[in-house]
Amino acid sequence: MPLILFILLILSIPNKVYSTLGLAYLQRARETGDPTFYAKTDQVLQKALDLEPEDYTATSAMGTLALARHQFSAALEWGTRARQLNPNKTYAYGVIVDAQVELGRYTEAVDTLQQMADLRPDLNSYTRISYLRELHGDREGALEMMQRAVDSSGTHAETRAWTRTQLANLYFERGDLDAAETEYRRALENMPGYIYALAGLGRVRAAQGRVQEGITLLQQATATIPLPEFVITLGDLYRVSGDERAAQNQYDTVRAIQQLYRANGVDLDLEMALFNADHGIDPSGTVEQAGQAYARRPSIYAADVLAWALYQVGAYREAQSYSQQALRLGAKDALKLFHAGMIASRLGATNEARAYLAQALAANPHFSFLYARQAQEQLEALTP
Repeated sequence: MPLILFILLILSIPNKVYSTLGLAYLQRARETGDPTFYAKTDQVLQKALDLEPEDYTATSAMGTLALARHQFSAALEWGTRARQLNPNKTYAYGVIVDAQVELGRYTEAVDTLQQMADLRPDLNSYTRISYLRELHGDREGALEMMQRAVDSSGTHAETRAWTRTQLANLYFERGDLDAAETEYRRALENMPGYIYALAGLGRVRAAQGRVQEGITLLQQATATIPLPEFVITLGDLYRVSGDERAAQNQYDTVRAIQQLYRANGVDLDLEMALFNADHGIDPSGTVEQAGQAYARRPSIYAADVLAWALYQVGAYREAQSYSQQALRLGAKDALKLFHAGMIASRLGATNEARAYLAQALAANPHFSFLYARQAQEQLEALTP
């Protein structure tokens, strides 16, 4: 096409240019972990909507932006609006499903996801089916669907690497270190230096007892993109290796990263509440922070974080109530089971505590670099 005709075409549909640019910024945010792309995304999508208020692409992308910022009620509104504009496209359904899951509306999420899969079964629906199966305790089904997602991930390097990394994560969460390592390595073959796979491989190395190798890999990942979850993991590995000063440096970095995310509209209150509870930071303030986050997004994850925060201040009976909410779907999540076991132990429910701790270690004996050993020791102490 001659350049002048191309320019005229672009000028005739400027809202499409802005909405497409918004999607590109969202992709860059995922690839780089740089939250400043969210403000850029917001700006260009708003321009697209100013030009065409019923632009499906811009409307649904605003939902994805809200998800990235952990503004889940807003994401649900944008996704619902986009679906009304075009109920035959699946992108908006994915936005709605993700928002419903984070808001604890699991039955609604299953129904929405079924509609999405009926319209077009593909990578986007397979990954979400996998996640919902995992939340409901169907680990084999989750693996099956994530493998199907990998098989349908196409030729785009980042998409293939991301999908295979999710498969590796599932293997790691069930304690299968060999399978996890294989998939992380395959992801790195798809995209050398892919930080999510590097960090995952670092966790595998640490779980294998090769802590220094794990630290080196996490250092490489955080040097490229200092995502909070990677920085926290690196700090925890320093701590278990006995380097408390290096650990504290990483924990201080987490605080700085939180401020950057907050400045770009990202709500990390729940994630920071878990970090604080795990690291003994402002216990009473953490309970308040976790409670407010739970009110905004009453998911099983939020219930678990609130339960753990309450445990840290000795409110064991209230903690147990939220822990039971966190386990209500039947997820075989080792960390949630560990929390439930520790809470039950404090309440003197010895048999229940033993059962939860045993389930946690059976689900994944490497579930936490801070707590896996404590879980084993507590289980032994409670066993006659």
